Amino acid sequence: MLSLEALVIILVLVAVPGSIILYWVMRARVVERRRAALRAHPVSDELVATLRRNVRIYASLPADVRDELHGHINVFLDEKRFFGCDGLEITNEMCFTIAGTACLLLLNRETAYFPGFTSILVYPDAYIAQEVNYDGDIEIHEQVERAGESWEGGPVILSWNDVLDSTRDDADGYNVVLHEFAHKLDEENDGTNGLPVLDDPEHYRSWGEVLAREYEALAERVHHGTNHVIDEYGLTAPEEFFAVATESFFEKPVAMRQALPDLYGQLRNAYRVDPAQWVDAAASRFRRRPCAARAAAGPSARPAAAPRN
Repeated sequence: MLSLEALVIILVLVAVPGSIILYWVMRARVVERRRAALRAHPVSDELVATLRRNVRIYASLPADVRDELHGHINVFLDEKRFFGCDGLEITNEMCFTIAGTACLLLLNRETAYFPGFTSILVYPDAYIAQEVNYDGDIEIHEQVERAGESWEGGPVILSWNDVLDSTRDDADGYNVVLHEFAHKLDEENDGTNGLPVLDDPEHYRSWGEVLAREYEALAERVHHGTNHVIDEYGLTAPEEFFAVATESFFEKPVAMRQALPDLYGQLRNAYRVDPAQWVDAAASRFRRRPCAARAAAGPSARPAAAPRN
């Protein structure tokens, strides 16, 4: 017959794991209810005006996609914290612009809202970061200028000047916010290696084959001076290739669909959106408007972008 002490031990061994599991199940339900309420909450006129002014991609989004984006932005702003660096005072414009751009990566699929970190550090302009490289056993420390970086398991760091330059120009294939938050998606699948979590397990094989082939093709284009769609910074590493491909997918979708259809198809499957279709539909709506209502916007110049990481 079991002693009282043994019975207590058995009860503890059974109850504690069960309590832990119940806690996490209930916590997940509470979090999802809170997120659902935030997604359903109307956004402010100030937020919409900021997106129209600063996030050029926003103009091409269908109405239902904009509504979904608004909901994701509400959750993002509730769960992330912004901190100004080098004396920068964080404003609503900064929060709305960064959130509105980052949440483009969350559309049309289940999302955990970039888990594993909460802090977004914003500098007024490109900043100096310490970089460590190795030549054999020799450790080399360098100071490099950056527009942004994403620390694995840590914060996202952004230059506000580069954020504005890249989000207001939606046709140059450069977007520091999309780049750094693509790294955060990459992190969700056991580290950063250019392989994000994909909805369909059967998608991983074709993803690997196509991205490896496109990586080599990018190197060839850069070598021959014929590269136009993806930034050559993608040759730095597979994770950087994924990040710059993400930038071009959202900023130069029609060009990518035409020049790199296999890569475009993989990113379309991964992100569950079709930005080229958004552009086509927006162009069609524009052509149907009366001529007097059209306002031409000239190209905006930007300085050379600082390196991203």
